Amino acid sequence: MIPDIRYVRRDGVSIAYQMFGSGDVDLLCIPGFVSNLEYQWTFQPTAHFYQRLGSFARVTEVDRRGTGLSDRLSPDDLPPLEVLVEDLVAVMDDAGLGRATVFGFLDGSLQAILFAATYPQRTSALVLYGGTACGIGKPDYPWQWSREKWDKYLDRLAKGWGTEAYLRELISWSVPSLLKDEELVRQAISFFRFAANTSTAVALERLLSETDVRHVLSSIHVPTLVMHRTDDANEDVEGARQLARQIDGARFVELPGADSDPYVGDSDAIVDEIEEFLTGARHVPELDRVLATVLFTDIVGSTEKAAELGDSGWLSLRDAHHERVRSQLSAFRGREIDTAGDGFLATFDGPARAVRCAQAIGSSVRALGLVIRAGCHTGEIELMGNRVGGIAVHIGARVAALAEPGEVLVSSTVKDLVAGSGLSFEDRGEHELKGVPDRWRLYSVAPG
Repeated sequence: MIPDIRYVRRDGVSIAYQMFGSGDVDLLCIPGFVSNLEYQWTFQPTAHFYQRLGSFARVTEVDRRGTGLSDRLSPDDLPPLEVLVEDLVAVMDDAGLGRATVFGFLDGSLQAILFAATYPQRTSALVLYGGTACGIGKPDYPWQWSREKWDKYLDRLAKGWGTEAYLRELISWSVPSLLKDEELVRQAISFFRFAANTSTAVALERLLSETDVRHVLSSIHVPTLVMHRTDDANEDVEGARQLARQIDGARFVELPGADSDPYVGDSDAIVDEIEEFLTGARHVPELDRVLATVLFTDIVGSTEKAAELGDSGWLSLRDAHHERVRSQLSAFRGREIDTAGDGFLATFDGPARAVRCAQAIGSSVRALGLVIRAGCHTGEIELMGNRVGGIAVHIGARVAALAEPGEVLVSSTVKDLVAGSGLSFEDRGEHELKGVPDRWRLYSVAPG
């Protein structure tokens, strides 16, 4: 469910915000760069990040004016930092918040810093991630971008924003972990397009380059947490170290990784730090163990097919494959877990449905000129949020790896559990499964 979108008007401009979550802590969240309060809930990394925040805090999140669902503005109308901070006060008043922890990330940190210094009576604590106090390199701030580098970046941004080529380039150096999943890359490209137009994106980045809030850091006297990833290519970690040193009593946490955005990469580590800082307790993942059937599928000869079709043709074909797989998963009540590479991992609460789904997927994608291999195993799996684990998952992966092109291969456990289902099997003998103890008898599902 997408939380309700609310609006508050200031100076004739509508500012969009939403409230979600529960707990004893009020958290005012200021996204960095550009955002879209609605689309973020359809993008798995941001949805997971905000769901985690909402698990222990009452979150109020804002689309700054000019971005997302707030009123779009001309570049000349984009306001200075102090007006953006006054917008936050208006949102808090409209939402009925007396005080809140202010959480800003990336250039949203600038708003959070100025807010905490200007409105200490409205600020219970301050959380900063991936931010900087000064937008441009100076003699006493040498690690920040030079004016020449900023000019080149802004020119490139103005010419390329919204195009797939430029946004892929932006993703490659700012959130490189996304490159592991092409589907997430494509969703991120849409996210940027929904969040802001070209002139707004350029104006916001220019505002960052011209802002220096170091002189107000000594005025912050609320509990403060500063976080940064060591290899962040967007903002040098040394800026965060200095930021923490200049805020009285600030706690600094340096995390591994190169992703600028907090919801990409190991986002749970960031939320864990926030939760412990605000509540005194670190999140302990709920570990549920259930009996389920895992299904692994993989496209046969995907590398050769990609070389034959070229990048554009292959991506189009793979999207069609994914659409058909998801249609069958829905029809057979399967739960999609992962789409690593060219295959799928899904779970089912019934082994016969898993097998029939595998058969249906094979038939469906055959019309696209694709052949898959599939493997099924039933066993106890560990449910960890959106992930699954346990030996049963490893067995399922090994079974699938042994399947021939066009074959659905299952473990003896699956075969024994589907007696009376009408499914037929052919014995494929005993096999050693890498990393799995004992030998396992496998069966091929006969065409039905």
